Amino acid sequence: MTDFVRRHPAMYPNRVATYGGRWLVTAFIAGALSVLIFHQGAFALMNHAGFPHHAIYSTQATRPFGIPAIWSITLWGGVWGLVFAAIFRGLRGAALVVAGIVFGALAVSACAWFVVAPLKGQGIAAGAVPATMVVAMIVNGAWGFGTGLGLALFGRRR
Repeated sequence: MTDFVRRHPAMYPNRVATYGGRWLVTAFIAGALSVLIFHQGAFALMNHAGFPHHAIYSTQATRPFGIPAIWSITLWGGVWGLVFAAIFRGLRGAALVVAGIVFGALAVSACAWFVVAPLKGQGIAAGAVPATMVVAMIVNGAWGFGTGLGLALFGRRR
């Protein structure tokens, strides 16, 4: 019994705080803000560069609740931020940012192509149009960059 008390997580507040509430709250906020800044900013740059056009900051209602699209993807950005933080909680600094870029470009894009698109009645893998697939990977990688950067800067106490 005394051994348990000596090793209880409450005895190590820094270790608990590293992966506790602060980390998860920061992950959600970083993921949500990253949609508004990096994801939509990447779409704006891609539109300007002549890639397939995508509306930015769209207020078009989504189904089934009629929420404006920008708030829907902002919410999902926060949820993906939580998933990212749970998977990569051991990383710090630049490694966390690089992991965010790769996670966003690959995992988030794959989920959008093979899960979300069929649920919405859209073509799998962006209709197999390479330019559209590249745009998705770039903007989701930009989201990952912002999320990883937010966690690297604010996720842990200094």
